[in-house]
Amino acid sequence: MIADFKNFIKRGDVVTIAVGLVLALYFTKIVDAIVKGVITPIVGAIAGKADFTTIGFDIGSARISIGLVIEAAINFVLVAFILFLIVKAYMSMQAADDVVDGPAGPTEVELLTEIRDQLRAR
Repeated sequence: MIADFKNFIKRGDVVTIAVGLVLALYFTKIVDAIVKGVITPIVGAIAGKADFTTIGFDIGSARISIGLVIEAAINFVLVAFILFLIVKAYMSMQAADDVVDGPAGPTEVELLTEIRDQLRAR
């Protein structure tokens, strides 16, 4: 069982996923700071409320805070948009690498078929 665990850890996928999760964790903190420090005050100034947490209503003694939902939605849209831009840039870099490499040469089967045909022609 320990050997299986060592093999699992040695694979590159686990390390790649771990690095991605750590980067995502800190990326989320940056997005939260942008939303709370820049976007929320701007939208709050437009809406006339200084803080989104004050947007809501009371039901009995409970406070239903719609502002927190709005803030979470802004976070989600911003993260999704930035990830879209990153994936789009990555895909264009991949496409550029394919162009630089040039067209793929003939496959091994195509080369062997060509050699066979030339030998038959003799």
